[in-house]
Amino acid sequence: MIENEEIMLKKLSELARSNSTIDSTLYEKYNVQRGLRDLNGKGVLAGLTEISEIIGSKTTNDGKVEACDGILKYRGIDIFDFVNGCMKDKRFGYEECVYLLLFGKLPNIEELKQFVELLESYKSLPRSFTRDIILKAPAKNLINMLQRGILTLYSYDENADDISIQNVLRQCLQLISQLPIIAVYSYQGYAHYHGSESLVIHNTEKNLSIAETILYLLRDDKVYTELEASVLDLCLILHAEHGGGNNSTFTTHVVTSSGSDTYSTTAASLSSLKGPRHGGANIKVVQMMEDLQNNLTDYSDESIKAYLKKLLDKEAFDKSGLIYGMGHAVYSQSDPRTTILKSSLEKLAVEKHDEKEFELYEKVERLAPIVIAEKRRIYKGVCVNVDFYSGLVYKLLKLPTELYTPLFAISRMAGWSAHRIEELSNNGKIIRPSYRCVADEKEYTPLNKR
Repeated sequence: MIENEEIMLKKLSELARSNSTIDSTLYEKYNVQRGLRDLNGKGVLAGLTEISEIIGSKTTNDGKVEACDGILKYRGIDIFDFVNGCMKDKRFGYEECVYLLLFGKLPNIEELKQFVELLESYKSLPRSFTRDIILKAPAKNLINMLQRGILTLYSYDENADDISIQNVLRQCLQLISQLPIIAVYSYQGYAHYHGSESLVIHNTEKNLSIAETILYLLRDDKVYTELEASVLDLCLILHAEHGGGNNSTFTTHVVTSSGSDTYSTTAASLSSLKGPRHGGANIKVVQMMEDLQNNLTDYSDESIKAYLKKLLDKEAFDKSGLIYGMGHAVYSQSDPRTTILKSSLEKLAVEKHDEKEFELYEKVERLAPIVIAEKRRIYKGVCVNVDFYSGLVYKLLKLPTELYTPLFAISRMAGWSAHRIEELSNNGKIIRPSYRCVADEKEYTPLNKR
């Protein structure tokens, strides 16, 4: 151990920061789109996809761009139509959603039956995997546990590095079926070793949907209502895919383009999702709303607006200056996922006798855009995104916050898998964007003369 390690690291970190900070005016000078987005939030076109389409604005006949209600399409099918079709038949839809995203078409009755049976056949973990990999040295963050589990599964796969479409499809389907089990078991291990709770591990049950499996494995008594499973299934559908440009899916494309294996690619996408700017927003929403309730004596419009102003002024909650769950890179008037989720969430709130909290969320949804418009210069409209209400769904389902982001990953495995196969099917070049060096030239000085 080096003496005064902390002092030395502090000095070196200051040196690293001072020599890593780029003059912000150079980005404009060289026309660099930071974050691959322009000031209006429009992304740099980096690829083509047939998997999903996100629409937040429309161009009029005279060439003007106008905001519109958000539209999300899976393989050309409006998400509203897909969800309504499942609800009309009173059936779980996530497995059908996976089929649609992977194969570009809706399955008929027999195709869906066979596909669900295939997923069911993959719904198990290798012998002793739970004991040796999941329950030994459980981490405090479950995304890291998922990564460890997935990377270990590489060792159990005799064709782990085969990137033919057939083999990759098999790997992806296995991960879609296995990830919920790894996530729940990882939580049970975490709760036992880090929370001193009893360790309860249920074996999987046949003929359950993925949403049902999650609730069945998570709850000590294995009991859940039909509405609970239905709303969780809806969340899985709505988070399954959201274009090729979101951070974790773009990571899937980048790593896939290098020719890497499915397990490494998925672990990389999970690394992206772990970042609080991407996968952890709904946790922040729940914590923010709890802070609001702890600090207000009444929920009048005036009191809520005052609290929201404090958030923007970095005087409340985590002092980040953000109202979590508000705004989206593409949507400006409405997030279609939010619109769909709200109606089912309201039913769940009634079942849980928690209508007042749902009404409070609705108030914040209505007032936050007004406060933001008063306090900030905005380039487009501001609306609540799906994270604003998905956290409340998970809270009403009594799901632990540690599972919120893993649930996002469980759902998004469908989209990641579809994009991985699409990248492999059209792979010709490794994804390698350009960075311009703006460092000043320096002469080399011999060590003894520095």
